[in-house]
Amino acid sequence: MIAILSIGDELILGEIVDTNSATLSALLYDNGMMVKEHATVGDDETAIIEALKRLSKDYKTIVVTGGLGPTTDDITAEAAAKAAGQNVALNEEALKHLDDYAKRAQRILHPINRRQAMLPEKAGIIPNPQGTACGFIVTLNGSSMFFLPGVPSEMLKMFKATVLPYIMKQRQETDIYQTVTMTTFGAPESELGAMLQQVILPENITLAYCVNFPSIFVKLRGKGADPNILSSEMEKATQNVKDILGELVVTEGDSTIDTIVAELFRKTGATLALAESCTGGLISKRITDIPGSSEYFLQGAVTYSNGSKERLLGIPGHILESYGAVSHETAEKMAIGIRESAGSDIGVSVTGIAGPDGGAEEKPVGTVFIALADKKGCTVERCKFRGNRDAIRNMTSYKALDIIRRHLLSY
Repeated sequence: MIAILSIGDELILGEIVDTNSATLSALLYDNGMMVKEHATVGDDETAIIEALKRLSKDYKTIVVTGGLGPTTDDITAEAAAKAAGQNVALNEEALKHLDDYAKRAQRILHPINRRQAMLPEKAGIIPNPQGTACGFIVTLNGSSMFFLPGVPSEMLKMFKATVLPYIMKQRQETDIYQTVTMTTFGAPESELGAMLQQVILPENITLAYCVNFPSIFVKLRGKGADPNILSSEMEKATQNVKDILGELVVTEGDSTIDTIVAELFRKTGATLALAESCTGGLISKRITDIPGSSEYFLQGAVTYSNGSKERLLGIPGHILESYGAVSHETAEKMAIGIRESAGSDIGVSVTGIAGPDGGAEEKPVGTVFIALADKKGCTVERCKFRGNRDAIRNMTSYKALDIIRRHLLSY
């Protein structure tokens, strides 16, 4: 049984988001262990002591992050000592680490940093290869409590190097846990739920959904004693879900739609050119964020004004005058024009009204046309997105990538 305790006023006040708890939970789950509770307290000694005492009665393992810095609001070590009925004392190993760190950084150790070597007298040290604050281990009510800095990069490195191996060695649970995450796009959560009602799962595997705008994660979580049997069951359940959802499943695991589109371009050998209006180059950015995109991405144009659409894409003025910049006809000409200009296999265009102004009854804010042209012709899709300007632009870029993904799957 594992719990995570995050410490810091900045977390309680919402000044920063607690990413440490999410990172630790995912890492433990990937290694077959389930976190049962996340708790957060501010930089208050009494609150920290009470939290440690409570959690130590219910959990054999507690991972604590935050409050190990050199300033007066960093009181985790003192609180941990009091909770465990110990005094704080100068830890020679932690002090040596501070001195060595200062020498490597070629700077004089500030006297205030010595506070970071004042630890519970019976604490074991967790080395910190990156920062000044060593972590430490304290036992309370038979519970092993691991104290780590709140800095995410330091915390993660220390956890992987020291804490995780210790927990893995000491764990007594017979059950292991596995999860499979599938990223879906193109259907709301309710529709996905209705489609997957027909999925028959063994009792040890559950199905869950998580909205991660503009996509939705479909998660399979399994528990079992034999990792090989569990892996086989998870594989069958995953394939069952994929068979039902079809092309709604964008990817599985840590891949994103951006990386999947890149893989498909490399696999098919197709080339791409983009003409963007309302997204202002966002799709081109997502494409070129992937290393090696120069192999298939030939050209991008942000044709925001009507004049640029005429000059760069060769769209006749009468098309723009008759149908408007946000129209089926203009999107079609944009896609064809950029493809011909670049000499690419595929030309994709987007034009729309991202708001907050510019909408009308027949074309409200959120109206977007996305076109894809290839040697066989051109298809145009009219979309209606909701949200603020950023949400509409983000949704448009994701939808455009999904249209490209589906097209490349047909190669």
